[in-house]
Amino acid sequence: MPAVQDPYKVLGVDKKASEDEIKKAYRKLARKYHPDRNQGDQSAEERFKEIQQAYSILSDPEKRKQYDSGGGIFGGFDPGSFRTGAPGFGGFGGIGDILSDLFGSGAPGAGRRAGNRPERGRDLETEVHISFDQAMEGAQVPVTVPVSAPCPTCGGTGAKPGTSPTVCSRCQGRGVVSEGQGLFSISHPCPQCGGTGTEIKDPCPTCSGSGQTRQIKRYKVNIPAGVRDGSRVRLAGKGEAGRRGGPPGDLYAITRVGESPIFRRRGDHLEVDVPITIVEAIRGATVEVPTLSGTKRIRVPAGTQHGTVQRLRGEGPPRVNGKGRGDIHYRFVIDVPRSLTGRQKQVVDELAQVMDGNPRERLFTARGS
Repeated sequence: MPAVQDPYKVLGVDKKASEDEIKKAYRKLARKYHPDRNQGDQSAEERFKEIQQAYSILSDPEKRKQYDSGGGIFGGFDPGSFRTGAPGFGGFGGIGDILSDLFGSGAPGAGRRAGNRPERGRDLETEVHISFDQAMEGAQVPVTVPVSAPCPTCGGTGAKPGTSPTVCSRCQGRGVVSEGQGLFSISHPCPQCGGTGTEIKDPCPTCSGSGQTRQIKRYKVNIPAGVRDGSRVRLAGKGEAGRRGGPPGDLYAITRVGESPIFRRRGDHLEVDVPITIVEAIRGATVEVPTLSGTKRIRVPAGTQHGTVQRLRGEGPPRVNGKGRGDIHYRFVIDVPRSLTGRQKQVVDELAQVMDGNPRERLFTARGS
């Protein structure tokens, strides 16, 4: 390969560029010109080689120092170093490591076996149905969850008791295989072992070699007082078991709260419709209203209008964060009888004669102004 061009120009950075700036520029260009994204584009492949060679110089403090001192004598680029991610190929993050970050474990240079890494178990969700009162007071609710767990027969190895998994004969335990493509190689998970690096020649009769079985787990979920419909209660470590020594996932219980025949939930507060008679609305009254812990008496002011709201502070649902309680809003609803007795009609007629004014006149007065 001919001598490398000015590595600073190739990467588009200043000669005083920091290590982070050089790495950032390399990542951007490598992503753009990577052969996997430019299949059959010879110019992109050549450009990619230049980028690799430039970065191999500027990422190595000694090579960069030599180049800056006038020793721009690097006449070749070893693609083998690029493929293997050899130590020293890049003083602050090898090319193989960076490409692995950009394109995943199947990228050239990503020779580390991903299949043998510990994996965290999956998170699970389940629904718990609770009453309105349980949501207000808190409760402990049992749940039953099907989960994957290490096979009790083989201990999670997948191999028949008394035997062990063997090293994969195709990838020799690496978990990945490489296919040549010109100067470069493309790595992907081994199709024979699925990327694990091991083979099970005598599988466990219980789990058929998977290393896991479906089991039913029973837990008790502590529902905090004040939860809303759709709240998520986390049970740490109660999800799917991890693989290859990884930690388990979490279990999330989604609360489904039943409706109350009296209260309506509005954020941190509750609403209640309180029926009052026409007479109570006109001259005022003291009425009994429900609370979460019993009843209380509140005053209906004289001349109360339909839909007027009165609030009792701190009588609503507990806040899950522990910061006090919400309020209860009482909405006065004037109860108009659908039919009247003869005496009631007489009284209403007498009332109509003594009441002054037409409230609808305000509509026409406002429009005329």
